[in-house]
Amino acid sequence: MSQNRQAKKVIKPDSISSYFKLEIWPLSLVTISGILYNIGMIAGPYFEGQLAQCLFDIMKGYKTFSAIVSLAITYLVVIFVVQLMRCIKRFYVRRFANETSCNMRHMLYNSLVNMNKDDLESESLGAVMTKAVADVDACVEGMRKFTTEVFDTGVVLIAYLSLLFFYDWRLALLSSIFTPIAYYIAGRLKNRITRYNAEYKKSAGRLNNATMDRVLNAVTYRVYGCEPNRDNAYESYLKDYEKRAVSANLWESAMQPIYNIISMCGAVLIIYLGAKNVLGTGWVNWNIAAFTTVLSCFTKMALKSSKAAKLFNSVQKAQVSWARIKPLMKEYVEQDTDSTIDFSKPVGLTVSNLSLYIPSGSQILENISFSATPGQIIGVTGPVACGKSMLGKAFIGEVSYEGSIRVGEQELASLSDYERSRLISYMGHQPELISDSIEENICLGEQRDILPYLKAVCFEKEVTQMPQGADTLVGSSGIRLSGGQQARTALARTLYNAQHILILDDPFSAVDRETEQEIFENLRTLAADKVVILFSHRLSLFSKFDKVLFLNGGKGIYSTHDELMLEHETYAELYHAQVVGGGQNEE
Repeated sequence: MSQNRQAKKVIKPDSISSYFKLEIWPLSLVTISGILYNIGMIAGPYFEGQLAQCLFDIMKGYKTFSAIVSLAITYLVVIFVVQLMRCIKRFYVRRFANETSCNMRHMLYNSLVNMNKDDLESESLGAVMTKAVADVDACVEGMRKFTTEVFDTGVVLIAYLSLLFFYDWRLALLSSIFTPIAYYIAGRLKNRITRYNAEYKKSAGRLNNATMDRVLNAVTYRVYGCEPNRDNAYESYLKDYEKRAVSANLWESAMQPIYNIISMCGAVLIIYLGAKNVLGTGWVNWNIAAFTTVLSCFTKMALKSSKAAKLFNSVQKAQVSWARIKPLMKEYVEQDTDSTIDFSKPVGLTVSNLSLYIPSGSQILENISFSATPGQIIGVTGPVACGKSMLGKAFIGEVSYEGSIRVGEQELASLSDYERSRLISYMGHQPELISDSIEENICLGEQRDILPYLKAVCFEKEVTQMPQGADTLVGSSGIRLSGGQQARTALARTLYNAQHILILDDPFSAVDRETEQEIFENLRTLAADKVVILFSHRLSLFSKFDKVLFLNGGKGIYSTHDELMLEHETYAELYHAQVVGGGQNEE
């Protein structure tokens, strides 16, 4: 079964019971084999007692050696069957844990990738990593231990108690009073363990975030001589993490010997009062077999009961992790690929009375109107902070708008994410590269040849000269590439995956003017049947654009470059400052 299908079946992903229900068949096999295995566990003490009695009888001459051989063979057969049931139970418990881990991660990752940008940015990267990895692992481990110990502790304790009560119910009650004491201590420590584990998880998130910051910004800190400061800050996060980890592990693990000691105290009563039963002066009459069976049964029961106390701690730890990831466990979002739009036909773009607002409510752009047909390249520019990037993001649904943006015959706001992705391609002014090869960054899993697109962005020669060529790894966020190489890789990706409308935000900001000219000519050829909206603060190419949208003071003027040069003084001044008076000045 595919992982996607498993994830879709989680009806209520924010409920732990949903993940148990999802694995009902493996859990059914766990139940059957677990009950048989743990009931069979009483065979150990029983046969140990019988073997002790048989050995005594042989020493007394009551039985021959063949009797103990026959008894031992029977014991081995029974133990083999019991251990076979244990093997089946453990296999399906592990399968349940693995499938549950897979399902939880799918729900968590799906929630993260479909989370809106503001919510996602409010989560620190370190906290997201901790939730996605450590918290899921801890939660699943708690579920696994609970599933295992329901049988390995719960059922087997009932079986052991039943056997003890069969031999001497008074002694069974008296010797078992120490077990609830261990449980009581574990319960009393619940809040402390929960608190320490919550603090440990938060500290792990802070450490992960500091590690990412230290690695990604290593060059910046080195250049400005801030490495000692950042190292000291990192050391403080590390020390805090170590302190929290020790506290959490101490209260979770160090109490186990105490639970064992308390639970085993009843063995003293078994030895003292059981000896009286053997001598005939106790509550019941025992032989050596009965005494050995009861003592063996009780010690095994005491060890199991002490593990149950440890189980409480593991479940409490899992509860902390579940509380952290529960808000992110949402219904699986499946991409809707149903559409009535014919994506094979070129489409135009019409923007009418468009207004954009920042989250605080302030208006950035007002009544912007323009249109473009396939084959046209439209330049968008304006002073710093005039709303260029915000306008670009409106086309991909990251910024809500008032007015109208029509892609062909469709209103942009009415399009699904899938439809928008099949109609519009976007390249932001900050290239978002994945930590993979140059080729994978361009093709994103597709199988077409990337060479024409490397040539189009004037990157072919540089890639060819790299030791691994297109298989060269770019590093985290493209750190192994220069700014110009990052920009050209991102532009090659956009052209490789180009749809009918290309939104390019400062695609040439990190290349020289000669390269800019060459890439533009290639873009004109590759996008002959597409609408290109090119946002830029560099105006050297604007005379070659079909139309220009000039943003200034929240308004927009849409015209040709020549007309703007004649009719709009601010635009003319910007152009002259850069292209005419500025010479090679890129700004």
